[in-house]
Amino acid sequence: MTRCFSFTASGDWFFRYSFSNAGLRSTSTDLGDGTVMQCWVPKFPKILKPNLLLLHGFGANAMWQYGEFLRHFTPRFNVYVPDLVFFGESYTTRADRTESFQARCVMRLMEVFCVKRMSLVGISYGGFVGYSLAAQFPKVLEKVVLCCSGVCLEENDMKEGLFPVKDIGEAANILVPQTPDKLRDLIRFSFVNSKPVRGVPSCFLTDFIDVMCTEYVKEKRELIGTILKDRKFCNLPKIAQQTLIIWGEQDQIFPLELGHRLKRHIGESARLVIIENTGHAVNLEKPKEFLKHLKSFLIVDSSLSSSSSPLTLMDLLQSDDL
Repeated sequence: MTRCFSFTASGDWFFRYSFSNAGLRSTSTDLGDGTVMQCWVPKFPKILKPNLLLLHGFGANAMWQYGEFLRHFTPRFNVYVPDLVFFGESYTTRADRTESFQARCVMRLMEVFCVKRMSLVGISYGGFVGYSLAAQFPKVLEKVVLCCSGVCLEENDMKEGLFPVKDIGEAANILVPQTPDKLRDLIRFSFVNSKPVRGVPSCFLTDFIDVMCTEYVKEKRELIGTILKDRKFCNLPKIAQQTLIIWGEQDQIFPLELGHRLKRHIGESARLVIIENTGHAVNLEKPKEFLKHLKSFLIVDSSLSSSSSPLTLMDLLQSDDL
């Protein structure tokens, strides 16, 4: 029987409307080497506003991962929300699957929009790309937020049992789910309280998979495999930007040990915030607490430290508007 209505497609339409209503427009940019990137950009960017880049992880597209937070940042920032390569409408014909390639693509995209300085938020895989951006382009990146991003992992971590899955193939089957059962596994690993989803009929999960998870499956699996292949902690560069690390206390996809490891690696310029009773999807499971830490780091701290932009009463009121 032909499916007449899709809850996921309807949700996607709603997020498109909300992004447009927040002052953004959807763009598609050909980078000229077989790579095309989709990005939500300000309709009318303001020169005096700082720039904020929001990088998504695996799962739904960027709109679903940042839609709830957009209105809190567009009044203060020129906000840019790209779909990384092989997500949404972004793709490449090149064979490179590294996060450093993703980072260079994002940087070239930002150059198209004349963005010369920016801060970023990276969730999970978006944090891998964000960290690479900060390492490759230190003069461009100001502040960095990394959320449950296991950039400090090593290939041996899988062999030594740090993760609940036995190999990268099993991880890819969960992170790029193609069946309702694998999507349930992804939700179970991502949320501390996944009980409400266990009873969701398979037809709704299949609808989500059909809309969000059926394109570039092979390429996404390759992205996951490349993350871990020959990865050694000793080869990870150290970034110097002020960095906020946010982690779910009970993260099963990238366990909390990786957050502590990342904090030690970056050193004094990094601060680790652990959100209690939360798994990998902290932005969805504890959105108010997640937003509170983002605003404190990106808005309040910057306003307090800037002599040219003193914190006003209106700023304080907006900062408390959670």
